[in-house]
Amino acid sequence: MCELLGMSANVPTDICFSFTGFLHRGGGTGPHRDGWGIAFYEEGGYRDFRDPHPSVGSPIARLITDYPIKSNIVISHIRQANVGQVRLANTHPFVREMWGRPWCYAHNGQLDGWRGMPLSYYRPIGDTDSEHAFCWLLGELRSRFPERPTSDAERQGLWRLLHQLCERLRGLGVFNLLLADGDYLYTFCSTKLAHITRRAPFGRASLSDAELTVNFAEHTTTRDIVSVIATEPLTDNEAWERMAPGELLVWRDGVIQARIGQRAA
Repeated sequence: MCELLGMSANVPTDICFSFTGFLHRGGGTGPHRDGWGIAFYEEGGYRDFRDPHPSVGSPIARLITDYPIKSNIVISHIRQANVGQVRLANTHPFVREMWGRPWCYAHNGQLDGWRGMPLSYYRPIGDTDSEHAFCWLLGELRSRFPERPTSDAERQGLWRLLHQLCERLRGLGVFNLLLADGDYLYTFCSTKLAHITRRAPFGRASLSDAELTVNFAEHTTTRDIVSVIATEPLTDNEAWERMAPGELLVWRDGVIQARIGQRAA
């Protein structure tokens, strides 16, 4: 299956360290050779890079590791194709507009019966179960919330609905999710997702998939909060927390705003 990488931070932060280890899994230390992509929310804007070739040897991936794009939210994906051809149209992350902002999505897993999921507003460009599920999911959110929620009660209603929709998709197979709207990062665990939050006092971290160690104290301030989410932990000297199956986490500025699911019960 594929692997996911996400970041939520309270200050614009680059993801070069984590991405360096992650891209090695795309055809190097892992079998995910069928494309990769990464998306950044920065300064009120959005940009992404996608490539249907293995990330471990991709010149575009090397650009990302050498070019410290600073962002508050990042979503990345490396693909091991199960459904759909290996081509750019099937390469995550996918993006659609809702409420005048770009919603970015990446999925790890495989679904059964996905062609029977009725689509309303959005249509897929490629031919994967992942993109079809994204179009269905966003269409369901838009039909219930045609305008952007503005109150705490409305936002919490949106989060509960998102959890319900993710549970329905989990009922079709494996559905690990990263989803973002520029303000919030949503992570849903079907089988495997882990996260770590780094804040002062910062220390050293060593990658599991590459010979690289960084001392975060040299690159941060005492106010910084940076959370990284991945299918499998990226470092071998830090304590990552694994999400529970059926759990949705809502992140903003590197901090969990809500837990919905088994662990929250």
